[in-house]
Amino acid sequence: MLVRPRVADYETIAYFTGKVIIGLGLLMQIPLVVALIYREWNPALDFVIGSSVCFIVGFLFTSFFKPLKNLTWMHGMVVASFSWLVAMVVGALPSFLSGHYLSYLDAGFDLMSGYTTTGLFLLQDLDHVSNGLNMWRHLATYVGGQGMIVVALTFLVSASAGAVKMYVGEGKDEKLLPNVVETARAIWLISLIYLFVGSFAIWIAGIYEGMAFDRAFLHGIWLFMGAWSTGGFAPQSQNLLYYHSLLIEIITMIIFIIGSFNFAVHYAVWMGDRKEIYRNIELVSFFITVILTFTIVVLGLIKTGIYPDALIMFRKGFYNLVSGHTTTGNQTIYARQFIKDWGPFAMVGITVAMAIGASACSTGGGFKGLRMGIIFKGFIQEMKKVISPESTVVVQKIHHIKDIVLDDKLVRGALFIVLCYIFIYGLGAVVGVFYGYPIPDALFDSVSAGSNTGLSAGVTSAAMPVLLKIVYIFEMWAGRLEFMSVFALGGFIVAGVRGK
Repeated sequence: MLVRPRVADYETIAYFTGKVIIGLGLLMQIPLVVALIYREWNPALDFVIGSSVCFIVGFLFTSFFKPLKNLTWMHGMVVASFSWLVAMVVGALPSFLSGHYLSYLDAGFDLMSGYTTTGLFLLQDLDHVSNGLNMWRHLATYVGGQGMIVVALTFLVSASAGAVKMYVGEGKDEKLLPNVVETARAIWLISLIYLFVGSFAIWIAGIYEGMAFDRAFLHGIWLFMGAWSTGGFAPQSQNLLYYHSLLIEIITMIIFIIGSFNFAVHYAVWMGDRKEIYRNIELVSFFITVILTFTIVVLGLIKTGIYPDALIMFRKGFYNLVSGHTTTGNQTIYARQFIKDWGPFAMVGITVAMAIGASACSTGGGFKGLRMGIIFKGFIQEMKKVISPESTVVVQKIHHIKDIVLDDKLVRGALFIVLCYIFIYGLGAVVGVFYGYPIPDALFDSVSAGSNTGLSAGVTSAAMPVLLKIVYIFEMWAGRLEFMSVFALGGFIVAGVRGK
């Protein structure tokens, strides 16, 4: 029997959602300052309005609703999924007011794409948007990479028994430190240190390539945020192709590869355990699947003969493959070149790479290397059981920060989430084909949305059908949260309607 949620349950969810929205309003002060510095008065007003709405909504929620002292798993999961939807709606306000979107839905699409570190966008005339709006786009993807709940836990929520429920609800389950609030702060410390180093490197590269001092500085910050968060946003419509710079391509590739690694791996290495780099099952899985998928891409590109030498193969082939595998979405070719130049065989390679994705508890999406490793090791375990005597106890271990004994529950859990991803990939592809897009194109962009990648074969545009935009928003949201909190929100709504 379904139990109808109590009033206290609704109040608890509203209270912590309000905390997240207040955090969003605080973040809008950064693009507001940028707009004021560059005397962009209209964009500045947009962010004043947007942040005011966030503060009003947030303070209303936190003032009129009081949370329960002990959050349940249901509360944490629902807060995680619901707050992202509310953040999309209110966060899209300054974007929509900019006049660069054809509808509020398009603005919401871009905000969800940013929060989920996807990188698909429907913005019009990207090459001429204000510095304030560009800062907001990239800040959204940078913050989304760490997690909206992580922001709230870092700055606005004190340590409590319920904090871990919200943290896990956002698709994270690694605790770098015993306290989950301290873990959230450690994640931010790691990201901010990389922000300083990575932005500086791209800034210097930009100046070397001939960009103006302040323009190179802004582009350095924005490109870092897009690469580190594996979000793939860039300040120009041609993405990385705009710069025609091997140096910037190499730097961003290093950043998004590192950014796709599990935060627990970063922390372990920082604490001196450098063996984790080659022992961790996620990193081993990542490098194996990169080799396999790049081999497919190379064979396909050799067949088409589009890239005649090793350097161009690296810049156009390997860069885009790794960008897809890390679910970043930075690209050095035009969208339609995936269809016209790469051919079907190479497209299979990069589509599989996007579907697999990066690491758990990272800024990336997709199946995740940890699950691929667990499933592969589970397969090996089953094969050993088949060929071993019946009395033999087969014990299979994986190494992820520590040695973990593989059991059926772990394998089933990994398989279930992978099947959920396959479902949303298929859902988006079917809807795309229904509207007349070719199967390869529809599947490519659907996998890109569901795995939070951001590469596009040309399907994603402001002209695509409204239903397809909504399906992609759902894919980005569900894929980033890794489904469980989405299921919890759905169950909560059903219980509220049909519960007793």
